[in-house]
Formats: sequence, structure tokens, C-alpha cells
Amino acid sequence: MKNLLLLSVAALFLSSCGIQSIPTQKNEVEASLAEITNQYKRRADLIPNLVGTVQGYAKHEKETLQGVVEARAKATQLTVDASTLTPEKLQSYRKAQGDLSMALGKLMAISENYPQLKADANFRDLQAQLEGTENRITVARNRYIDSIKSFNNLVTVPPTSWTNSMIYHHEKMPQWDVDASEKAKNEKAPEVKF
Repeated sequence: MKNLLLLSVAALFLSSCGIQSIPTQKNEVEASLAEITNQYKRRADLIPNLVGTVQGYAKHEKETLQGVVEARAKATQLTVDASTLTPEKLQSYRKAQGDLSMALGKLMAISENYPQLKADANFRDLQAQLEGTENRITVARNRYIDSIKSFNNLVTVPPTSWTNSMIYHHEKMPQWDVDASEKAKNEKAPEVKF
């Protein structure tokens, strides 16, 4: 009877101590980060088509087009791996993606100066796909933020933190944050022209 009681208490302790929940949540973090990189890759794949379409209409906008191509090249060179992710690596990755977002914003602003470009079906389709991808990136980043928060709670809040300190030894993972250029862009009030 005493052994059964001890076995029951041990089973209850092990089932709620993080033995499964910590690795499960770590897998969730890795999957969430993979979804972000997947959406960024989708965006990068759309850019050559978008640049090619714009080039036909805006031949003298070479500086903006070159900026987009260079930002895309930098953004696609950096990769992230959840198992070796450091705050510095995450910052570099976020910065490269933010620079690409800013370059794309300039490219999309060009369309305002070229009515024929705005009317082009290929451009409109690419623009819609790019806007949809930007929305998917936002959703993926939100999921990643939530999964990091859950993981960090598991490795820092008792009783699962005790299991982490005894068995796994995971550190808190760096949280996604907006870099300074994106913050400045988002704080600037939109300009409305009539």
C-alpha cells in the first residue's frame, strides 16, 4: 500500500513536472521559427517577379530597384536555427528582414508615380500576393512570440523549472522584437494626400 502511494505520488509529480512539456514546447518554438523563415522565403521568391514587372515601367528608378535586390540578397543570406539562436543572431536576422521590408515599401511607393504600372494585372497580382505574405509573416511572428513565451515560462517557472534545472538545462530563448528601423517606421504617422 505504501509503495502504491509512493508510486502514485511519483507518477503525479513526473506527469506535471515538465518531462514532456519542456521538449514539446521547444519543438513548438522550432516549428514557429520555421514558419517565419518559410514566409520570409515566400516573400523573397516573389521579389524578382515584382522587380521585373516594375523595371518595364520605371526604367529610371534603378536606385530603388537595386536597393530591393540588395536587401533581398542580404536577407536570404542569413538563416536562423532555433537550437543555436542567440539574441545577436536574432537581431541580425530581424534587421535584414526589416531592411527588406523598408526597401519593398519604397518599391511599392513607386507605383503611385506610374499609373500604367498600377493598372498592370501582373503588378496587381504580385502586390496582392506580397500583401498576403506580409500578413502571413505577422501571424507567424505572433505565433513565434507566443511559443517563446510558453517555453520561457516552462524553463523559468516552478515546478517545470526544477525539472529543467535538473535534467534539461535550457536557457530562456530570446524573444522576437522589432528593430529600431521598424519602430521608427511604425511610429511615423501615415501621410494622407488628396
